[in-house]
Amino acid sequence: MSGWEERGDALSKSFRFKDFSEAFGFLARVALHAEKVDHHPEFTSVWNRVDFRLTTHDAGGVTARDRELAVVIDRLAGEAEA
Repeated sequence: MSGWEERGDALSKSFRFKDFSEAFGFLARVALHAEKVDHHPEFTSVWNRVDFRLTTHDAGGVTARDRELAVVIDRLAGEAEA
């Protein structure tokens, strides 16, 4: 979970990629995983940057599900860079 910051009730991290296509492909892979585990991140995407905010709304803050999703997002980001 390197680089994730816990701010208030959420984990946050930004990722940068070579271009829009690479960033969007990464975001699509995250979306497929999030749908499978039924835990959906908040995100924004601007050209080559994707920003995430992970929180569990019904728990009122960060839970193990958010930390697990952060680990998967990091893994998928590493695969995108390879």
